[in-house]
Amino acid sequence: MRVTAGGWLFVLCTSAVSAGQFSGPVRLEVHTEARSVTVASYRLQRYLDTQNCTAELVFNQAGDGDLVYRQDGLADRLKLRAVNADGKDPVPVWVTRKTAGVRTLGELEGRDVSLLAGTDPLSGRLALKALAAEGVTPKRGQRYEAGDFSSALGLLLHNNTHAAVSELGLVTPFLESQGLAITWQGEPVSGAGWYAGTDTTNPGLQPCLKALLELKRSDDRQIFNLFPEWVYGFASPDSLQ
Repeated sequence: MRVTAGGWLFVLCTSAVSAGQFSGPVRLEVHTEARSVTVASYRLQRYLDTQNCTAELVFNQAGDGDLVYRQDGLADRLKLRAVNADGKDPVPVWVTRKTAGVRTLGELEGRDVSLLAGTDPLSGRLALKALAAEGVTPKRGQRYEAGDFSSALGLLLHNNTHAAVSELGLVTPFLESQGLAITWQGEPVSGAGWYAGTDTTNPGLQPCLKALLELKRSDDRQIFNLFPEWVYGFASPDSLQ
């Protein structure tokens, strides 16, 4: 059999690929409700580059990434949990003004409330279920939808609403200074985080996981515009055990 030099090169390259010795960039997919990802994606890409994570960032695509940020997924594929400012799973809460005298959820009957637009369960879905359990169902004109937790809280502080949805770790630092009270606290919500894709053999995964594990909202708030406002950072799946 006669094989040219170019033929030998082709054989060697093919063997390397089939043996898993060659891989391209790690494909990081983010499912986000951010209106624009331009600045945040640029800053995340730059951060990953400095951490020896060779990555390609994609957004809201078909889920064929090596790592995918999403609200939920298969537990055995969870690589990093999204955690709140306390390093724990997020906790939905209803927040009211102390001066409003709202002591129970039942007292919100007929009153305006602040919710969030979006599909994150902490945006209002769980909080509305808590109201419904007390027989309270705000009508369409009584539900004010904000773009983020800060805006929802702003509606409350400016007396536009009587209660606002929030997240425990996010709102706790402002309770005393803003004269707020937690009227209802739900159970921790698990599931959001980075999940492994179908290919877990890419050798570049570990540097990227390490980089994401070390990333904190306080380091670069613009990067975290990609994620729900309660996300402060990421932790290993078993960090609560």
